Amino acid sequence: MTELLPRLIPILLVDVLNPMLFALMVVAVNTNRPIANSTAFLAGHTAAYFVSGIIIALGLNQITDRLNHPLPVDFVIELLIGLLLLWAALASRNGKASEDKTPERELTPTFCFGYGAIINFIGVPFALPYFAAVDQILKANLSVEFSFTAIAFYNLAYALPFLLVVILVAVTGESSKPILDKISNLLVGLVDRFMPVILFLLGIALAADALAFLISGEALW
Repeated sequence: MTELLPRLIPILLVDVLNPMLFALMVVAVNTNRPIANSTAFLAGHTAAYFVSGIIIALGLNQITDRLNHPLPVDFVIELLIGLLLLWAALASRNGKASEDKTPERELTPTFCFGYGAIINFIGVPFALPYFAAVDQILKANLSVEFSFTAIAFYNLAYALPFLLVVILVAVTGESSKPILDKISNLLVGLVDRFMPVILFLLGIALAADALAFLISGEALW
């Protein structure tokens, strides 16, 4: 499973640049229950992301009728994901990559968990790298158990940077909130500026890998 790391780490770095989730975490820490609400947001998002990864994997497995051996159709799927990433890169050039979707009601841990669960289905540019990650896991010739384990570890790695928000608030309290606001604004600016480029490069890489296999029978990586 360690051979997946060189392929998954670049995808994870793209995927984790999610200003919507970070902004929601910042909103949560500015409520009267900062630790409970922010943890609930992250838990809901992570749980839904893991479940959606399993559904994606099972769906791809059912369509291709295999899990342990990559077939040409896997590279067709990879090509489609690459093209979607290129489309997302073009669509996000107008600054909509970090469009504000914060909730407009009083936050409770239960609501935060549910809202965190559905927020990862919003914003296609941030979901497409996850499809790419699951596709790479399916192509790695792992057993069903190890494939699901790889998806679980990917989700844990995704959640860790956002968990630092909860830890920072728990340790420093109110003094951390201005810092988190500045980080949120900085992240939004960086994503609006660099996300189209990153998505474009990732789309090119996946499309090139798929085309190389479909044309020559040998994948690039």
